[in-house]
Amino acid sequence: MTSEPSWDFYRSFLTVLQHGSLSAAARELGLTQPTIGRHVDALELAIGAELFTRSPNGLLPTDAALALKPYAETLAATTAALLRTASSQRERVTGTIRISASEVIAVEVLPAILGPLQDAHPELQIELSASDAIEDLVNREADIAVRMAEPQQDALVVRRIGDIPLGFHAHRRYLERYGIPQSVADLAHHRLIGFDRQTAYVRLVMKRYPVPDGIKFAYRTDSNLAQLAAIRAGVGIGLCQIGLARENADLVHLLADAFNIPLGTWVAMHESLKSSPRCRVTFDALVNGLQDYYRYSTSG
Repeated sequence: MTSEPSWDFYRSFLTVLQHGSLSAAARELGLTQPTIGRHVDALELAIGAELFTRSPNGLLPTDAALALKPYAETLAATTAALLRTASSQRERVTGTIRISASEVIAVEVLPAILGPLQDAHPELQIELSASDAIEDLVNREADIAVRMAEPQQDALVVRRIGDIPLGFHAHRRYLERYGIPQSVADLAHHRLIGFDRQTAYVRLVMKRYPVPDGIKFAYRTDSNLAQLAAIRAGVGIGLCQIGLARENADLVHLLADAFNIPLGTWVAMHESLKSSPRCRVTFDALVNGLQDYYRYSTSG
């Protein structure tokens, strides 16, 4: 009777797939390279197919490996969720909670919310995933998510925070050198900070808020954090959250009456987590803290 492959085999396989070599996977998992090799060999034997081929650039995944990848990723997410659930004791705010949020929110807004939360609950441990990619709450890739797009999945508890406003901003140093644009059309004569690629979200924004002809991005990056840093450094004019810009007296809000983008914001978690003390208090802290940030961003 053939036994089921150990989860350790799938974990080693997935890590090799992510890092491209046995040695890198061994460092990541804290195991030896021969152990990783044995795990991959055992998994290949169990499924009856080769998973990697060697190349000058490392190990390349075969079609069989790529077919297994989404299932191994699901196993990894499920295992991590199981451990987080097991670490929480009933009625005690303890254990680990994983929060997913966009880069800017995670770096610029959440620390002021999560720090006091951990002060109040010292046994609470937080994993913060700072990424603009949407993590799957139903499959428990995260416990709670702060989303800039309305959650569409069923079985979620969702609270809408509001529309956080974005606007054009520039550092005073840049404006002293290049002048202040008086209209959206004037932006064509300025150094603009924007995206390198037109993602689905960027195309949606440009469809809703058409950019006049002649306006091009002279400083391009797909990272919202990098764009914000460029604005703060006086590189040029770019879009950022009004609430963040207000914290820096040297950032000037431009064309406030002519251009404003509302950024819808929601907090969501799987409904099965409502009874978890650590999830409940974290969800409430995020909702209350983000509502305070929203009010600050939209105040006169």
